Amino acid sequence: MSVQERKQRERAERERLIVATARELAEQQGWDAVTTRRLAERIEYSQPVLYSHFRGKREIIGAVALQGAAEMAKEVRAATSAVDGPRARVAALAYAYLDFAARNPAVYDALFQLDGGLPYAQEDTPEPLKDAFAALLETLAEVAGDGVPPGLFTEMFWASLHGLATLTRAGRLLPEDAEPRVELLVDRLAMV
Repeated sequence: MSVQERKQRERAERERLIVATARELAEQQGWDAVTTRRLAERIEYSQPVLYSHFRGKREIIGAVALQGAAEMAKEVRAATSAVDGPRARVAALAYAYLDFAARNPAVYDALFQLDGGLPYAQEDTPEPLKDAFAALLETLAEVAGDGVPPGLFTEMFWASLHGLATLTRAGRLLPEDAEPRVELLVDRLAMV
């Protein structure tokens, strides 16, 4: 291995460490606790080293969002491929999405609430974000209905899931009605 290859590998490893540490800190204490100073202390590198990877917190949030998008897409696909039939797939998608949001609140915030400097729904949207949407579209396209653009239907279903995720986490919805809400969403919006 050349010196250049070793340096690139070490740089990539430092970047993974920064993102993992930021994510861990955000999940434990919230995004307000994630500062470059605190990250530098935790990873035992200087702040200039951290800044050589990310220009600031915004880019770190973006990196966590991209990682989270890839994980969410994988979980949604795993859930939908484990069941048969359109209704079961849509329900599995909904439960997987909501479960991901509940288990990873800081990552979910990085994806959908905070400014990570990432363009959404644009030509230059990063691939992990496009793929996360595609993971939803793959299942929801089959139940969009006649004359309904599958992408538009996916946006509406996703918006409903996002509303459920954020309102549940904020304590605005009764926890005992979580399953009936999903079933109603699947039956009425997806009509399967």
